[in-house]
Amino acid sequence: MTDLADLKTELLGAVEGAADGAALDAVRVEALGKKGRITAQMKTLGGLDADARREAGQALNALKDEVAAAIEARKAALEEADLEARLATESVDVTLPVRPQPEGRIHPISQTMEEVAAIFGEMGFTVVEGPDIETDWHNFTALNIPPEHPARQMHDTFYMADSADQLEGAAGKADGDDNAGGAHLHTGAMPGEGPERVIKLLRTHTSPVQVRTMLAQEPPIRILVPGRTYRCDSDMTHTPMFHQFEGLVIDEATHMGHLKGCLIDFCKAYFEVEDVPVRFRPSHFPFTEPSAEVDIGCSREGGELKIGAGDDWLEILGCGMVHPKVLEMCGVDPERYQGFAFGMGCERIAMLKYGIPDLRTFFDADVRWLKHYGFLPLDVPSVTGGLGQ
Repeated sequence: MTDLADLKTELLGAVEGAADGAALDAVRVEALGKKGRITAQMKTLGGLDADARREAGQALNALKDEVAAAIEARKAALEEADLEARLATESVDVTLPVRPQPEGRIHPISQTMEEVAAIFGEMGFTVVEGPDIETDWHNFTALNIPPEHPARQMHDTFYMADSADQLEGAAGKADGDDNAGGAHLHTGAMPGEGPERVIKLLRTHTSPVQVRTMLAQEPPIRILVPGRTYRCDSDMTHTPMFHQFEGLVIDEATHMGHLKGCLIDFCKAYFEVEDVPVRFRPSHFPFTEPSAEVDIGCSREGGELKIGAGDDWLEILGCGMVHPKVLEMCGVDPERYQGFAFGMGCERIAMLKYGIPDLRTFFDADVRWLKHYGFLPLDVPSVTGGLGQ
């Protein structure tokens, strides 16, 4: 049997002298592989007597363990040295300016929400948010929407599972009872102040936040309410989930002229067109009286839509003076206070301003679309610095 002391010195020297991972692996194969030098020594043990075999076997196993441990230690040292070398060559100078072409983009909806908030923020409005899951009372009843109104029916509104079962049962009862009416479908009372049954749904507009604000806060009130809303509708200009903005002003002196001035200033600032024509058409909403729809002027020459002076009009939002019944339902004295409210679709005004033809593309998660219509992260909208940078 070869002198183990010499073999140990030779193998440990080879391990220590390995310059990289490949050289170290070659040493491992030479020492511990199937045809390695220690393995070859193990194969000679069968020709020894019992005592000699036991002694030689112990010595070879000890050598094998020592060489294996040395290989692992050398491997760790080489990996650490390699990491240090990489860190030295891949260091980042944090004093360098940001890259001029960042890959990320701000979604047009996020940008539009920031733009609208910036405009109304300059007018003194405070941004307020509320829950997506609402009660029938906050979403309909408190807003003077009658029980038989089409918006309250199940084909227009997403009701929670338990509430939908209750509505179906009530509807069936109504169909079989000549004296029953649509009122059976809804409690008409604020939760906790009447029947224990509470109908829950995905809010169909952000107006319930106006109700919650009036219930919790004494006038004067001036709020802007952004958020997601939900309706059973889907086509090129409608999606089951979309975004809205609603504004509410309540005080002792507000009148229709204030509403018109506020919205005219908004249209000029948002579309960044100083002479954009704005008109108010009489309309009807259960929660406002009088009510109006707002149109802005546009032209379609050459098949291109352009906001501003022209021979055509585009509807963009609805508005009106808050109905006295809504004020009364929310605990506000209609003899002392009055105010106005307005609401608009975030996607709609984004499509008009940025020329986006299909509403559904907002939710396609297409990186190519976002790269085309998106905004740079540093393009923070402001009334003084510009909105759509």
